Amino acid sequence: MRLIALVCLALATTATQLVAQQTTQLANPLKATQDSAAGQVGDAASYGLGYDIGMNIAGNGLLAEDIARDDIMAGLLDALAGKDPAISAEVVQEAMQVLAKKVSDRRKAVATKFLEENKKKEGVQVTESGLQYQVIKSGSGASPTAESKVSVHYEGKLVSGDIFDSSIQRGEPAAFGVSQVIPGWTEALLRMKVGDKWKLFIPPNLAYGDRGFPPVIGPNEALIFEVELLEVR
Repeated sequence: MRLIALVCLALATTATQLVAQQTTQLANPLKATQDSAAGQVGDAASYGLGYDIGMNIAGNGLLAEDIARDDIMAGLLDALAGKDPAISAEVVQEAMQVLAKKVSDRRKAVATKFLEENKKKEGVQVTESGLQYQVIKSGSGASPTAESKVSVHYEGKLVSGDIFDSSIQRGEPAAFGVSQVIPGWTEALLRMKVGDKWKLFIPPNLAYGDRGFPPVIGPNEALIFEVELLEVR
């Protein structure tokens, strides 16, 4: 059902986004009209609305092949017309669960393939748990314990390369307990020394697992972090 909520949110915000981001295109319909997979675009505003909704949904791991075009359009138009749903909420919920599992399984396959290829790269070390890491810079300071609090600079990416969090971009180190973070982080920190800078490649089971961390991290995603240990206290 979360996917449906995202579509509704996209509809509510798209008009403002299009004005801010596509003023030039919409001011000149001839420029806004272009070829698409379905043929010639007839109405730029309608296409823009659909594209924006698609971008919002795509962030949840959906692909074009997951969507039945006629059915998604029927649902969208029925909602806009104020009609009652053509099928029950129970049927929709069950179908959404099947779709969510499909997306989750696909992400897990992507993570598995990435980690299998990554561990063969020069300098990448693999622990018994499956955590992979690469030493970028070696320090000589103290190592934390499970009870320690640490200060770190970090940047987190998805396998796609998209950055989802970065203390470096914020310009302020993060501070937290070693045991208060995902298992992959805890394991890495216990091996590090102050001054170390490592690149971590964290399997889904050592990150956010089957649940993910919506809306930023989907189910069964492998994560990549650059972590610099600045202080232990």
